[in-house]
Amino acid sequence: MLKVLFFLLLITSFLSAKAQVISDSLLIDGRYRIFYFNKPKTAAKNASLIFAIHGSGGNAKDFMKNAAKLETRSDTENFILVFPQGYKNYWNECRKASTVAANLENIDEDAFFTGMINYFKTNYKINGQHVFASGFSGGGQMAYRMAITMPEKFKGISAMVANMPTIDNLDCTESKSAIATMIINGTADPVNPYAGGEVKAGGLTLGNVRSTDESFRYWAALSGYNGEPVRGILPDANPNNDITVESYTFKNKKKPEVTLLKVINGKHEFPTDIDLFTETWKFFKRQIND
Repeated sequence: MLKVLFFLLLITSFLSAKAQVISDSLLIDGRYRIFYFNKPKTAAKNASLIFAIHGSGGNAKDFMKNAAKLETRSDTENFILVFPQGYKNYWNECRKASTVAANLENIDEDAFFTGMINYFKTNYKINGQHVFASGFSGGGQMAYRMAITMPEKFKGISAMVANMPTIDNLDCTESKSAIATMIINGTADPVNPYAGGEVKAGGLTLGNVRSTDESFRYWAALSGYNGEPVRGILPDANPNNDITVESYTFKNKKKPEVTLLKVINGKHEFPTDIDLFTETWKFFKRQIND
């Protein structure tokens, strides 16, 4: 009998956990734009808001698993993770050469993200000064877009396996405003070349991107940094492979922090050596506490 009761409790807990995922939508330019998030377990106000943006051709609900480790800390550290869904699984992320529908139809991503920020301000009383954007691949390009076109709404961004489009491939008007920026790129990435060049994914050509160093220096220059960043080495959680992670940081209390995590031999994937979203939250948290 006790075994049966225990099994029922496990099933109930599982269903309860599954029921925590909320999907909602906003009507933007005649289209319903969908987003997902886990309902906060507490009624705490003043939470930080973090967008976790899926890559090109991806799905927001499936992407949630990549931030599962970070999600477990959302209540104790008072933040809400939001997973927006791209238009037809893609984004209008400032790449002129992109042939996806989101770009060709000039989908208003700024209106979508502004709408979501207002939604969480109204319904969950989040701290509007602590809004962050993070994304992987095409989602990283979207994080750049938030910093390029609407930096006044974000405290910081984290772009994972993504480089800035080259000037000739950039079709958004640059605000050229300083903002806290983290870039996490692998040196052996065949999709988003670390040294810059053409991006190809899923049979699509998305134009050229700058090198990682150029992308890093772009944001560092806007924050007023010059010279050389502080170099560090992250602990190696998986010594059985040939991947290591170096950090390069510009940090001054009077300026937004700009950090690069250089994943040596890293590819276009979530590495086992570090948890990208955990490192992203560490970076965002510094921007809140400093």
